Amino acid sequence: MLAVMAVLAILALMAIPAMQESVLKRQVKDGLALADVAKGGVQAAYTATGNMPADNKAAGIPDHDKIVGNLVKDVIVEGGAITLTFGNNANKALENKKLTVRPAVVPGEPLVPIAWLCHFTATPPKMEVRGNDVTDIPLNWLPIECRSAPQ
Repeated sequence: MLAVMAVLAILALMAIPAMQESVLKRQVKDGLALADVAKGGVQAAYTATGNMPADNKAAGIPDHDKIVGNLVKDVIVEGGAITLTFGNNANKALENKKLTVRPAVVPGEPLVPIAWLCHFTATPPKMEVRGNDVTDIPLNWLPIECRSAPQ
């Protein structure tokens, strides 16, 4: 009986961290959807001017602290890059962690749609990435599309 309880305890200890990591991955992926609020503004500003917007105002979107959600407490545009700051109801392990999606563009062609790159996503051929990546979320918590090896 003690041996069975010991085995069950070991299995439980192995399962709990895996379940927590699964929750963190899901929350990061769910929070990433809030970047869509800023993507349209960045695309519109780039198409109209040929330059990446410097900030939220230049992108024609609400102030950074006004774009909030259940898992994200801040959305900042800097040089076209969109950075989400996790908080609010996100897991405490994600508190104040950042995730950046950066625009990749065809130089000199503002009518070509922007390709959005998350953290280590490789830049498509004939495109240039703009903005700085300030992602500080551990790699194993990021969605798979953010974990491609840098080139």
